[in-house]
Amino acid sequence: MSYPDFTIDLMLKAALAEDLGNRNLTTEALIDKNLEANAIVLAREPLIVSGIEVFERVFQILDHQVKTIKHFPNGSKVEAGTIFLEVRGKLRAILSGERVALNFLQRLSGIATTTRRFVESVKGFPVQLVDTRKTTPLWRSLEKKAVRDGGARNHRFGLFDGILIKDNHIAAAGGIEKAISKARQTSHHLTKVEIEVENLDQFEEALSAGADIIMLDNMSPDEIRKAVAQAKGRVLLEASGGINLQNIRDYAATGVDLISLGALTHSAPAVDISLEISSFG
Repeated sequence: MSYPDFTIDLMLKAALAEDLGNRNLTTEALIDKNLEANAIVLAREPLIVSGIEVFERVFQILDHQVKTIKHFPNGSKVEAGTIFLEVRGKLRAILSGERVALNFLQRLSGIATTTRRFVESVKGFPVQLVDTRKTTPLWRSLEKKAVRDGGARNHRFGLFDGILIKDNHIAAAGGIEKAISKARQTSHHLTKVEIEVENLDQFEEALSAGADIIMLDNMSPDEIRKAVAQAKGRVLLEASGGINLQNIRDYAATGVDLISLGALTHSAPAVDISLEISSFG
């Protein structure tokens, strides 16, 4: 994860506080404080596992004696009906952390599962799938880890670790050539400059201006194929915008180097996972 663990802990503690407040009324009314139990975590549909460390940490925050047994690591494909985790410890802690732990696990496994579908859909093409910054606020490090568990790679983490010149930057700088020139002047020699273009005329201008990476935004596969032919491997080319499971192979077939997909994170549905008590004592 990109964030230090203490930042993740703050988020998990806030999530627990949101759900628990200062007590678990139902559990305290029904469950003896010393009762121990074993619980299984069951995949209700085929999925790619992600978020195990976060799931485990939720229970550790509540009671450090709660143990999580992992049958499959992050990135594993499990079928419906598979028990892929177990939780053992005080039942009050298990029931108090259940919903928060599952929320994280279902969401992150959903991203990994969606990512794997996209990755598998472009098998045979030498293209790399990457994510975007279209993530849930404060979940970015977790969601980007889920993307990696699904088999894709990460684009820049934030505004601080990469130069990506977009349409508003271009307008403010006075054009594509000026924007690239200014970025070169203010960045060190190890920093690559990426710029977003929307048509082949802008592409030609960015190529002539010496961009390291050119993002071809909302361009058709035919337009991208022409850009690939013109670039002749001199720059990395990234396709983005309007790409989905139905058309991604058309984009991969253009010869583009990268395809960036906001859908990996912003549109991934949570998967169906349940936690069930299997035994007591």
